[in-house]
Amino acid sequence: MKTETPSSPAAGLIFHNGRIATLLKELPFVPAVAIAGGRFIAVGSEQEAMEHKDGKTQIIDLKGQTVIPGLNDSHIHVIRGGLNFNMELRWDGVPSLAMALEMLKEQARCTPPPQWVRVIGGWTEFQFAERRMPTLDEINAVSPDTPVFVLHLYDRAFVNRAALRTLGYTKETPDPPGGEIQRDKGGNPTGLLIAKPNAMILYASLAMGPKLAFEDQLNSTRHFMRELNRLGITSCIDAGGGFQNYPDDYRVVEELAAQDDLTVRIAYNLFTQRPREEYDDFARWVGMTAPGKGTDVFKMNGAGEMLVFSAADFEDFLEPRPELQPVLEAELKKVVGLLVENRWPFRLHATYEESITRFLDVFEGIDREIPFDGLRWFFDHAETISERSMERVRNLGGGIAIQDRMAFQGEYFVERYGKEAARTAPPIARMLEMGIPVGAGTDATRVSSYNPWVSLYWLVSGKTVGGLPLYDQNNRLDRTTALRLYSEGSSWFSGDEGKKGRIAVGQMADLAVLSADYFAVPEEEIRAIVSQLTVMGGRIVHAAGEFGALAPPLPPVSPGWSPTGVYGGAFRTAPVELGSGATAAARSCSEPLHRHTHTVFGESGHWGVGCTCFAF
Repeated sequence: MKTETPSSPAAGLIFHNGRIATLLKELPFVPAVAIAGGRFIAVGSEQEAMEHKDGKTQIIDLKGQTVIPGLNDSHIHVIRGGLNFNMELRWDGVPSLAMALEMLKEQARCTPPPQWVRVIGGWTEFQFAERRMPTLDEINAVSPDTPVFVLHLYDRAFVNRAALRTLGYTKETPDPPGGEIQRDKGGNPTGLLIAKPNAMILYASLAMGPKLAFEDQLNSTRHFMRELNRLGITSCIDAGGGFQNYPDDYRVVEELAAQDDLTVRIAYNLFTQRPREEYDDFARWVGMTAPGKGTDVFKMNGAGEMLVFSAADFEDFLEPRPELQPVLEAELKKVVGLLVENRWPFRLHATYEESITRFLDVFEGIDREIPFDGLRWFFDHAETISERSMERVRNLGGGIAIQDRMAFQGEYFVERYGKEAARTAPPIARMLEMGIPVGAGTDATRVSSYNPWVSLYWLVSGKTVGGLPLYDQNNRLDRTTALRLYSEGSSWFSGDEGKKGRIAVGQMADLAVLSADYFAVPEEEIRAIVSQLTVMGGRIVHAAGEFGALAPPLPPVSPGWSPTGVYGGAFRTAPVELGSGATAAARSCSEPLHRHTHTVFGESGHWGVGCTCFAF
């Protein structure tokens, strides 16, 4: 029986006749909620919610469907992802390599020069029925003329012959530091770029591709956010990223925020961009902005995940653990000292215990000179963190943001380190037992998929997307605990605990109405869950299925050749909804010299794609 006083404003929205998971211990499920002013004003019985209706209240009958708090990804690269989403062909969840290659072939036919076809992360060979990656011969066969760049995790990229010409990689091109251009017996590049041990060759090569025009970047970001809304996401923390420069690459999201067009709450961290000049980056930014600057929808969150390049312990489990440079301690101390002195929260990419130990030595030394004194800081990833290091994190007031990279790389981890080491990689259950703040996320879009239901499946089942069991019952989470990590748990990492993450009176009115009951479906079906209706701040930001008439307008995908207009993003087992809701949907576009007509259709999970391009 949770409600505000009788003086509460009338509700703008009331949801009733549902199974609403509040994450409140004293009231875990309720049938109804009322929302006003972007917040929950009643959470409880039908009667309590209906007391707040008036003639203008929109009342939505849930018909018994399950509702959860809006999901919050504590580590995603949403700003960079938005700038590129409309250029990317997503293989997230595609069940066979044959289907993936057919998608690649059709998109290549419809992509005009000088654009590339890009498949940028979110997939693994183990998701495919064939249980293997594509070959360069297969990629060249389906796209002989259009440049193709296919990124697999952060270990390799496949580029076809057309892309090699565009990149200018020849027999004379030297291997960059930390990377390898694979060559044939004659010394000519084959098209395979390998991270050995870091991903800079992959970053740098991808950065050579064309960018979208500013207006298309605005459109791309809106469609990416709507895709996240489709999966129930209403909040995230952006972890910066390579080649994501502040403030230039933030213009798009800033403009959308100014226009009130953001449909996902974004708290963003600033990621250093210049090796050996990291201190200068942060010293400049300290004078330009401050943590907390902004609103509940868009705000600055602090520093990281990259603080200094010498502390980058890349997580390519196909390669040995990288040995970090001796200069790490001095460089990291200088930057973190600046951050602590200016009370900037920070996060740091930390995969391996050997790295974490050195990082903690630096942090504890700074704390003795400039006390952290409650300053919010945390590690990202922490797959091999030890019990002792977790104690040190807790003693220094830190948290740990975990991601589902093991769901995509678990097979590689087991091969290198063994099944026993994989059982607690990362030791999530133990982190929670120790009282360390823990938030869940994906690290999308260049490694894992942005689909939070894949992550929740991994947390609950302990399996990779390829079905390999990693964890026993001791490191698997029950469904409510997993959901908490993806909602109220993640709120700690942006300083929003108590403000969002639960369906509770006074909290931000963020929720998702699910396509299936997360708490009851078989584990294997968790991955297929989507949101039928998503609300952020009391505003409907996504609707589908029986709620489809409530869907807010979204501009057509631009540019017209974008894969987003056909596939919509992550693989769907039902047709892409482009407004008609029919089994067969179509889109058309116009570009200089081309007219494209695409149809995409699906039935019982079987898909076909057609594209016809006519010169005129």
